[in-house]
Amino acid sequence: MTGHNRLYSASRSSREPLVRPLLALAAALALWTGASAVRAEDLSEEEKTLYYMGTAMEQSLRSFSLSAEELDLVIRGLREAHAGKQLELDRATYHPKAQALGKQRMKKAADAEKLKAHAFIADAAQRKGAIRTESGLIYTEVAPGSGDSPQPTDTVKVQYRGTLRDGTVFDSSEKRGSLFELQLDRVIPCWSEGVSMMKVGGKSTIICPPEIAYGERGSPPVIPGNAALSFEVELLAIKPRE
Repeated sequence: MTGHNRLYSASRSSREPLVRPLLALAAALALWTGASAVRAEDLSEEEKTLYYMGTAMEQSLRSFSLSAEELDLVIRGLREAHAGKQLELDRATYHPKAQALGKQRMKKAADAEKLKAHAFIADAAQRKGAIRTESGLIYTEVAPGSGDSPQPTDTVKVQYRGTLRDGTVFDSSEKRGSLFELQLDRVIPCWSEGVSMMKVGGKSTIICPPEIAYGERGSPPVIPGNAALSFEVELLAIKPRE
């Protein structure tokens, strides 16, 4: 996870689905749209930077779930704005419309994801060794540990890998190249609960319903709204709060 770790409770500050500095990215998207597939080794550092600008823009637009035809309209707007030939559309009118459209599309996607997440959770609960807690968390011990279990105020050291219900890895300590330390009362609820059920040296799978993970908002652009999450966790050490 780049920057702020996704296990920590997401900020509820305003994160409106805005169309971010589109004009600043117009040149990049215009450069690559319609071009044949490119390879990183064929690009200069400046060209890679421009290409990255296009990928960053795609992330800012992901919540809109654009169809191919809708994406063409966005690209057309970028090209024409870059050329100074864009339609005269009042920002005071269409900026709020863009926000409203983003919210509408996000909710529609989250509603669809919620049904799939609950089906995924129900299936996981039927697997051998699975324990379903009152919160809906699915806990499966892979290898037993020994000694004490951590308390909510403890800091723990772990190896872990987090995946979406389709198997997509959204984070792992191995990928980051380091172990991870976290304080259990400062992370998403399913982690506080699931890791508290473990003992040092143990390995477990913790599957989180959206209600005790990131809920309807998700953690864009990586974790969609109402996503069920699966974590493979190894508890390496417990450090009690002094």
